[in-house]
Amino acid sequence: MKAILLSVTVALLFSSSVISASDQNSNNEYAVNTRYELSLDLAIEAAQEAIRICEKNGYQVTATIVDSAGLIKLQAKGDGSAVHTKDSSYDKAYTIASMGRVFNFDTTGQFANRLKTLKKNKPELAAVADINGILPLAGGAAFRAHGIVIGGIGIGGAPGGDKDEVCALAGVKKIKGRLPK
Repeated sequence: MKAILLSVTVALLFSSSVISASDQNSNNEYAVNTRYELSLDLAIEAAQEAIRICEKNGYQVTATIVDSAGLIKLQAKGDGSAVHTKDSSYDKAYTIASMGRVFNFDTTGQFANRLKTLKKNKPELAAVADINGILPLAGGAAFRAHGIVIGGIGIGGAPGGDKDEVCALAGVKKIKGRLPK
């Protein structure tokens, strides 16, 4: 009986401290839930635009869009794209959604360039590239809402990440004006 009463008392104390902490932060603009999730409609538009631009340039690609947790929102395999492109496009989208937030990058190309510098100057920090799912190659671009990375688009299949990244950026540009600033 004492254990139950103690548990209830601790739970009540904890919940009241959580409530008072959230009440104290209610006037803070950062306490407001500004989480924004990319809609499926916008994800489809971005992927279609990215694939369209790559096809126009003669490349058969796959576009993958992930949310801020790195979960696939949409994966579109362009006509004629190779089987491996589903993996490379996902890894690029995951990389920008994850590392873009941490290092404030908008493209995986920027991340890859930063890693080159880190490998020379601070090799212990460059180990971040060894994290499962991280692919430090150009071809991914971030979606931002309220200045925060809310997801990413990754493109795989063009002959070079720089070409993939042009298409990824075209996808972001297509919907950027409809994301909260």
